[in-house]
Amino acid sequence: MAARFCGVLVLLTVSLSGLNALRPAVNQELSNIFNELWRLDVNRMTPGVDYTISVQGRASFVTQGSHVVQDHASQPLFSNVNEGKLRNSTTISRFTRLLDNYERSTGVAERVTAEELTEINLFLDAVLQTEVMKRAHRYLVSKGKSSSDLRQFKSQLNLIWFHLYHRQRNAGLDSSGFEHVFVGETRSGSDIVGFHNWIQFYLQEKNSHLDYKGYKARDHDLPDQDDHVLNLQFSWHGLVKPVGSAFIGTSPEFEMALFTIVFLLNTDRSTTVVVNIDQCQMELVVIRHGRSLGTAYPKLLSSNSRHLRQHSH
Repeated sequence: MAARFCGVLVLLTVSLSGLNALRPAVNQELSNIFNELWRLDVNRMTPGVDYTISVQGRASFVTQGSHVVQDHASQPLFSNVNEGKLRNSTTISRFTRLLDNYERSTGVAERVTAEELTEINLFLDAVLQTEVMKRAHRYLVSKGKSSSDLRQFKSQLNLIWFHLYHRQRNAGLDSSGFEHVFVGETRSGSDIVGFHNWIQFYLQEKNSHLDYKGYKARDHDLPDQDDHVLNLQFSWHGLVKPVGSAFIGTSPEFEMALFTIVFLLNTDRSTTVVVNIDQCQMELVVIRHGRSLGTAYPKLLSSNSRHLRQHSH
């Protein structure tokens, strides 16, 4: 039986209304390549085997910037994660070493040490050795968007994900695509921005820096423990994310490959593509910051092949 995908834990502000409004048609070519990457993702974790989540209660409505939130989940979201598998995956273990390298608040300049540069290099080297990123690289070369030279492709990934830039005006180089998407940031001491990664969510929850408040979903699409996709609400260092989104269980190389492809195939400041991956239909949103990534996240449209059943009637 094929694993249910829908691997999106929602860790960014998204609207749960108007999902049937006009949106781009499904991009079949990207759906095809992304399903290839999905099948190649040997570092993906299996729900119920490698990790267990407890979705618990439905979260309340909270306005952006509010610090007052009712807790509808007395237990953590992640009740169990196979940390041995996390450690034994080269990309994931090198990924986790990067998570403590950043200033949490925007407006505070990042100071990158020689050791941190080495960690970035080692992480990119590991990612480039995976079948997921090798296939993504071949696809981008075929589209004329990347050089076939591996060193040049590594430099391209470094520019997209790790180049430092100003996110907050009148501040130093305070952000990067990697920090925003995978680590998370706080803005003006009032709200959480970015933070779209399940591994960071688990580690922050385990260390009592993050508190899961409950899921967000419509009545006809309630989540369960096998879903790789959740809309949810949480607090982090005392600040609240009313609704958020991200892949769950997937590897860093899978997420980087998807968003890198969308980033390089488009030049608009903001790009949204609709794709079907395994049993889920979702939007992938990518926003540029010059030649680097501003943010990137998935937004679930339907799960458990519901979009296929709708079209068959």
